[in-house]
Amino acid sequence: MKKFIVLVIVLGCVCFSSMTLAVNVNTATAEEISKELKGVGPAKAGAIVLYRKQHGPFKDLKELTKVKGIGAATVDKNRENIQLDVE
Repeated sequence: MKKFIVLVIVLGCVCFSSMTLAVNVNTATAEEISKELKGVGPAKAGAIVLYRKQHGPFKDLKELTKVKGIGAATVDKNRENIQLDVE
């Protein structure tokens, strides 16, 4: 029984540690974007924020590919973790 409880705790920790939170690219800071999106480091996250400041909020995911360094593959692998809500 002890082994079962330990196994449940370990699996729970692994599941929660690998979860990525959704990030709103229309309101998030570059630091928040780079932390939550796979394949997006500080430079690319900064480019997302700069594009947003120059062009206004993103209207759809495809628009993210207009940001230098952000391609369709990056958008596809993060699709479930990107929010576009305008507050």
